[in-house]
Amino acid sequence: MTTLITDEQRALLLANGRESAENPDFDPRPVVKLFTPSAGATWLLTELDSEEIAFGLCDLGQGFPELGYVSLAELDGLRWKWGLPIERDLYFVADKRLSGYAREARLAGRIVA
Repeated sequence: MTTLITDEQRALLLANGRESAENPDFDPRPVVKLFTPSAGATWLLTELDSEEIAFGLCDLGQGFPELGYVSLAELDGLRWKWGLPIERDLYFVADKRLSGYAREARLAGRIVA
């Protein structure tokens, strides 16, 4: 189990994953924002389809943010510049739905959150 998200966030992500499976028009607000303090990568996650695979807006800091799936276990094990791990933004509160963040990210070439 990953240490990147809290138990409460995991429950919300799993609930969103179930809703998404039943409703193809479901457009939730991101539950958690992860980032690298030294590499410019950001993830806005909205759902889990299993205990380890999350869905959301992913930006590796190369100017091409995209919607997709990511393994929380892999993210949890990554170390970036200077050996720094990925961190959770403790103060992030989504103010729009995922589609809104994705639209802004495509225009800006990066996640703006």
